[in-house]
Amino acid sequence: MRYFENYPPVTEEKKEMTLGEEPFIHPTCVIRDSTVGAWTALYANTWLVESSFGDYSYAAGNVQIIYSEVGKYCSIANSVRINPGNHPQWRVTQHHMTYRRKHYKLSDEDDAEFFQWRRDHHCKIGHDVWIGHGVVIMPGVSIGTGAVIGSGAVVTKDIGPYEVAVGVPAKAIKKRFDDATIEKLLASAWWDWDRETLEHNFNDLLSLEVFLEKYC
Repeated sequence: MRYFENYPPVTEEKKEMTLGEEPFIHPTCVIRDSTVGAWTALYANTWLVESSFGDYSYAAGNVQIIYSEVGKYCSIANSVRINPGNHPQWRVTQHHMTYRRKHYKLSDEDDAEFFQWRRDHHCKIGHDVWIGHGVVIMPGVSIGTGAVIGSGAVVTKDIGPYEVAVGVPAKAIKKRFDDATIEKLLASAWWDWDRETLEHNFNDLLSLEVFLEKYC
């Protein structure tokens, strides 16, 4: 994975999308103190702040990810927000002047303790997760490998592996496969295949029956 402390503008030749070991990052993206894997794509106006973004994952645009870990092979639709801003509800006022104090000339220092509290509520997205359009994943939530989050959902609690969750607040309505199959898929850890193995066995990923017979 490549580490980006502060992502610079891309060169003219990189504005056309290509996928490979070098991540594709649209010139309008903002990336700070984050790592981005190979064969990834971050489309227009995506933010990635103090986060990791796994191999083969993509964000379709207008996505904001902060203080989060995104696994491999994740499909993130447009206008998703992972770990949105939080406010100090326990104070007299929850306005961000209470922690962005320098901005309002109320102090020479911002509230470092509050920002650390936000960082401590890390989000974790497993591998091969599909997150639909306009989803919001609240601070501290984990999404299991293989899960599906329906468009417009607001996820306030953890979602298990291969569960399909929808609604506000999001609730799991079914599992993609039976428990025995889920256990086998998780044990296979196919998402950790190297590129050569992926290319050689790619067609096996297109059939659940074939995959289970050969690898589980």
